[in-house]
Amino acid sequence: MANVKNLKKDINYVLGDIIEAVYMWEMATTGKPTESSNALIDEAIAAFDKLIVKVNAKNVENKKAHFKQINQDLEDVANQLVTKINALQA
Repeated sequence: MANVKNLKKDINYVLGDIIEAVYMWEMATTGKPTESSNALIDEAIAAFDKLIVKVNAKNVENKKAHFKQINQDLEDVANQLVTKINALQA
């Protein structure tokens, strides 16, 4: 059960840090939210919700493979969001 708990924490911390990075970009550039920064925050929140639903799924045959896939999904989503944040700064 500690594995599920740690996975939920990882999802929360990673996506929370991405949202914080968007806020830092806003403060460093425009000083206020933009449409593109709001879209990135919304995308991060949607990804969080989607991943938590997957973590909480009860009818999973191979739990180890399921959680490994969720971890990979988190990494993929995080990399995509970081790429989009970097594109904002360009």
